Amino acid sequence: MKTAVVILNWNTKGFLERFLPGLLESVREEDACVIVADSASTDGSMEMMQERFPDVRTIILDQNYGFTGGYNRALAQVDAEYYVLINSDIEVTQGWLRPLTEWMDAHPDCGACGPKLRSWQDRGRFEYAGAAGGRIDRWGYPFCRGRILSRTEEDKGQYDSPSDVFWASGACLMTRSVLWRRLGGLDDRFFAHMEEIDYCWRLQLEGWRVCCVPASVVYHVGGGTLPKSSPWKLKLNYRNNLLMLENNLARTYAAGGEAPKKALAHARRTIFGRKCLDGLSAAVYFLTGKFKSFRAVWDAHREAGRLRTRTDAAALAQWREAHPGARIAGLYQGSVIVASLLKGKGVFDYIESKMVL
Repeated sequence: MKTAVVILNWNTKGFLERFLPGLLESVREEDACVIVADSASTDGSMEMMQERFPDVRTIILDQNYGFTGGYNRALAQVDAEYYVLINSDIEVTQGWLRPLTEWMDAHPDCGACGPKLRSWQDRGRFEYAGAAGGRIDRWGYPFCRGRILSRTEEDKGQYDSPSDVFWASGACLMTRSVLWRRLGGLDDRFFAHMEEIDYCWRLQLEGWRVCCVPASVVYHVGGGTLPKSSPWKLKLNYRNNLLMLENNLARTYAAGGEAPKKALAHARRTIFGRKCLDGLSAAVYFLTGKFKSFRAVWDAHREAGRLRTRTDAAALAQWREAHPGARIAGLYQGSVIVASLLKGKGVFDYIESKMVL
């Protein structure tokens, strides 16, 4: 099988009933299969699959291991050239898969790619979770072409050329299975949120490109598992952002030409700055009476400290010698928050003009 399209389900029976038929129809003439991996759902998802979609392969996990652990365990049981991680709340368009596989076939230096994500509710606008491919700023704040902070753009074709990006959304992400296995899949410590950004960052540090292929379009509902207001979701985002910076930032500076000791010191300063910014966020939550959100940030930092991994200058030097071709695309050297405050609706054009690919 060339391509395995794998949904990781956890209590999203309604989305499976609504969107799985269209997904199955869309890959009917492709060298692809659809697999549903279930994270011990309790909403009758698997009973429904047996009744309505008995021919679809299912992988039953014994518990909810999160997005990271679930996909790591499920894809270990799947044999295909390409993996597509796709959310159950994605509505695909006819022909969405072929542009992705053709792009990967034609670009052997591309490790992962994704489609344009439009909003399912407002179909002419980009969707928050991925839009037209992800970027990241100097402090580790992710944003997208077509989505900055909570502001999204209308899709007017402004991002219709294929482009290297920093990350492709885990809501719909294609990657080479050989690289997935080589990198060990997603970082299990993350559980959920920002794991795909970390994965794409690690791919680039190994010398691979990450691309947006806008000829492929899908529609994303968003918030299917955890609402934006969830303190648990907030904690995961703050915690995993710090883990992601610890994983990759020093290597990124070293890949950019900094000496290992200087790269490590630079990374530590940046991470300290990010922690200070998080502290300001926590203070705002506290002063506005959002005590659960304040506690979420506090707990995120405590957990990140326990889970962090450390490196030293000797290990960093050894890594840089083994990876002379590492190149990072989609890194914005400024602050996306400051740019958004200063430029308003013009922030999209402003940041694109400042990007160095």
